[in-house]
Amino acid sequence: MSFAWTFMLWSLILIPALILLYLRMQGRRAQIALRYGNLGLVQQASGRGVGVRRHIPAILFLLGLTVLFVSLARPQMVVGLPKVEGIIILAFDVSGSMAAEDFTPNRLEAAKRLAVEFVERQPSSVKVGVVAFSESGLSVQLPSADQSEIIAAINRLRPQRGTSLANGIVASLNTIANLTGQEPIVGFEGADVPAPLNGIPEVSSDQSSAIVLLTDGENNMNPNPLEAALLAAERGVRIHTIAVGSREGVELTVNGFTVFTKVDEAMLMQISEITQGTYYIADADDDLEEMYESIEPRLKVQEEPQEVTAVFAGISILILLVGGLLSLLWFSRVP
Repeated sequence: MSFAWTFMLWSLILIPALILLYLRMQGRRAQIALRYGNLGLVQQASGRGVGVRRHIPAILFLLGLTVLFVSLARPQMVVGLPKVEGIIILAFDVSGSMAAEDFTPNRLEAAKRLAVEFVERQPSSVKVGVVAFSESGLSVQLPSADQSEIIAAINRLRPQRGTSLANGIVASLNTIANLTGQEPIVGFEGADVPAPLNGIPEVSSDQSSAIVLLTDGENNMNPNPLEAALLAAERGVRIHTIAVGSREGVELTVNGFTVFTKVDEAMLMQISEITQGTYYIADADDDLEEMYESIEPRLKVQEEPQEVTAVFAGISILILLVGGLLSLLWFSRVP
């Protein structure tokens, strides 16, 4: 416990003085009783016949004053407060296949619309950032609690070309690192073979950073996204993967060429498994809305110094009231 006004603790000197005054008054009562003998009125005045009870109101009065004087020093204590907080990165796949119209009006616009609703539901203690990725990853909006800036960044997203999940993950991790003071990931090239699923680093259970990875197709560019997922797990960042598209796949015309795009469920499920996140697949707009609602920041107990003057003042008043009430009931007077 600490105190904002430590000089007010000097008021506690009055407590020993009041104790001495009380003892002196009790001594004078005893002298009066001895002087006038066994007269009943004198016995009643001296407090004989009531035993220890005659001291209880006075003790409560002194205890209440002690707590009250402590409250004058504005005591502060470290209190664990539950708060919903954290950093969430919305990582959007903006490859050309996101222009497919199996969602209304297309995959990217559907994902953007529901992402805006997700942002609007977040409390001010949660910072949301936006990352766009196709062939490379780009931080479009640094994590912020300003919802208007985040929504504007989401609305600026447009379909581009290829898909590199790894670059999207790394760009998201670096965006988080800029806010948390971690070392950024530089020169990441990944590996040419899938990352092993044994020996996966355990993700911290109290972490408050997460990546929501929205993609519709197969990863068709290096680096290996599973290697990037391992980096996320080492940093305690969970990745929730959302596949926007159908399992059967669709044909899409991009720059005059007809291409077939299909969700790579196995890859996205492994990314979520490595980081202890969750995998979703959305075949329609309603599925996307349900998935956004299930991804919420964690409730975290954060210890913060709080002034507890009101608590001490309330306790002191309660003790004084109890002492006064007992004195009135037993002796028809206040202490």
